[in-house]
Amino acid sequence: MNASYARLPLGPIIGGLTRSTPRILLSGNHQPSLLRHLEGWPRRNGKSRALLIRFADTDESLAGFADDSFDLAVIQAPPSECLESCVHELTRVARQGLITRR
Repeated sequence: MNASYARLPLGPIIGGLTRSTPRILLSGNHQPSLLRHLEGWPRRNGKSRALLIRFADTDESLAGFADDSFDLAVIQAPPSECLESCVHELTRVARQGLITRR
């Protein structure tokens, strides 16, 4: 039988969709401490990469951002009464997220 079959990739479908420049969201009042969380991220093949960083105020809602619009989001600890909604929005807008203590 000489039937031709379509080749299917065995890796994840999104594997080829990685951006050459990661997009980062930093949300909080103290920007220098937020930037320290990025030290050494991301390194592939031992090389540093440029980052596209977007700063947001603590009171700025993440609801205004599209789904998966950031590769990483670093957010300073939100008030306990809105923690659940913040975590929900964080996982929606970023592929990786980090909530820091103040």
